Amino acid sequence: MPTDTFLTLLLLAGSAAFTPGPNNALVAASGANFGYRRSLPHILGISFGFPVMIFIVGFFLAEIFRHSDLLRETLRWVGVVILLWLAWKVANTGGLGGAEGRPRPFSFVEAAAFQWINPKGWAMAIAITSQFVSVEAPLASAAIVAAIFIVAGLASASTWALAGTAIRRVANTPARKRAVNMAMGALIAGCVLLLLAT
Repeated sequence: MPTDTFLTLLLLAGSAAFTPGPNNALVAASGANFGYRRSLPHILGISFGFPVMIFIVGFFLAEIFRHSDLLRETLRWVGVVILLWLAWKVANTGGLGGAEGRPRPFSFVEAAAFQWINPKGWAMAIAITSQFVSVEAPLASAAIVAAIFIVAGLASASTWALAGTAIRRVANTPARKRAVNMAMGALIAGCVLLLLAT
């Protein structure tokens, strides 16, 4: 990969990873409700799940998704419905329901699997792979793109979870915690509306 292309990819990965979106809102909500340590599986699930998705899309599925509007739109709307459900869960309980009905953070597998129904993730994966995965060296270029997004994902998800943890210190009463959860749920729903507008 040429140096200028590599530097462009680094800049794009950093800006894409840190901008608000469903992953960042969810991991911030997790930090606010469960703290950084309990949010680590969620952070790692994002950080490795999205790069794996980029690698698979870049190496195997890019052509299919470029030529199938129906598949792309179906995944987009399934993602929208799930994101709105997650926004409601975060706003009302602070997280997913556990076996005892108590809120709990995402597991590694849930966070990694979430990438496959995240509309922002799909839009980014298709756009990035179409620009940076080389037809001449698809395996090597897809691996480079995925590796860059692992680093960007770890930095971004950790930062957003730490921001949520800082909010947790302020949200030390039930009323404040409820207000934070409502704000985080509204942020996730707002991200969905922005994604629909683009």
